[in-house]
Amino acid sequence: MKPTTRLTLISRRYCHLCQDMEAALAVLAEELDFAVEVLDVDADVALEKRYDELVPVLLHDGRELCHYFLEVSKVRDYLSEIG
Repeated sequence: MKPTTRLTLISRRYCHLCQDMEAALAVLAEELDFAVEVLDVDADVALEKRYDELVPVLLHDGRELCHYFLEVSKVRDYLSEIG
């Protein structure tokens, strides 16, 4: 059995775009069988320095897949690429 792909969402609590992306990712994750780890940008100085105004940011192994809005087709294509 292959390990589940884990995507990382850099987010913050009071960000409506972050909440929207997290909700959309939950639906997509169920369909495409991947996990999402949510990290609070404000809880980590290094994350805040790098991603502060870009949140939400979706990453896989340090590679940025999208920010501000979930680009579903881009995420689908990426996941099928790494398959």
